[in-house]
Amino acid sequence: MIRPPATRPSGRAADALRPVTLEPGVARHAEGSCRIRMGHTEVLCTASVEGRVPSFLRGTGSGWVTAEYGMLPRATHSRGDREAARGRQSGRSQEIQRLIGRSLRAVTDLKAMGEMSVTIDCDVLTADGGTRCASITGAWVALHLAFRHCMRMNILTAVPLRDQVAAVSCGIWQGAPVLDLDYEEDSKAQTDANFVLTGRGGMVEVQGTAEAEPFSEAELLALLALARQGTDALFRQQRAAVGIG
Repeated sequence: MIRPPATRPSGRAADALRPVTLEPGVARHAEGSCRIRMGHTEVLCTASVEGRVPSFLRGTGSGWVTAEYGMLPRATHSRGDREAARGRQSGRSQEIQRLIGRSLRAVTDLKAMGEMSVTIDCDVLTADGGTRCASITGAWVALHLAFRHCMRMNILTAVPLRDQVAAVSCGIWQGAPVLDLDYEEDSKAQTDANFVLTGRGGMVEVQGTAEAEPFSEAELLALLALARQGTDALFRQQRAAVGIG
């Protein structure tokens, strides 16, 4: 049985996002950029355009979109080592950047790009839960702006995006489904899940994990309903950030 939640640490309602801001064009030299804040989580997303593609795509007429993800040393409560200093990326960083790339490619018309690549760098400035979700949401804005830059440079004639994509976390916290977990909730949640959804209602990826008892199908559907509500709000903010209706 799904019951109403106890008071959340932030005081938010069960179906409330943290305060969200999307600030486009913050990186002077990048073809597209966006700083996204979701509560205390803050990620800088920059898009860089190159006139070449990976070797497996050469001669195909198709473009490529990929991503890299990292956390600054003091993005968390204690300093973490720079991955460059360790000489290798963590498995977590590799997993997240692959997720970001897949999410963006799911809504991009790669053939319409021609043989060009866009790399999205997602750098976490402050982490308070949901960094991968914030990265995906902000990365779409940076990618859209990079394509608009290519139009101004007469490289493209239209923005080769078929849809929007955004992501949000949900979880079972104190026995109840809640939207957009912050770190305090995420660290104690009985179930946590990330939903990557498109503007037309498609699902790119669903990641869900029971930290204690298994969750039920009814709970999964309740989390999905919250995620759809949350991403609908994020889609509106994405459109406002890039100036489309």
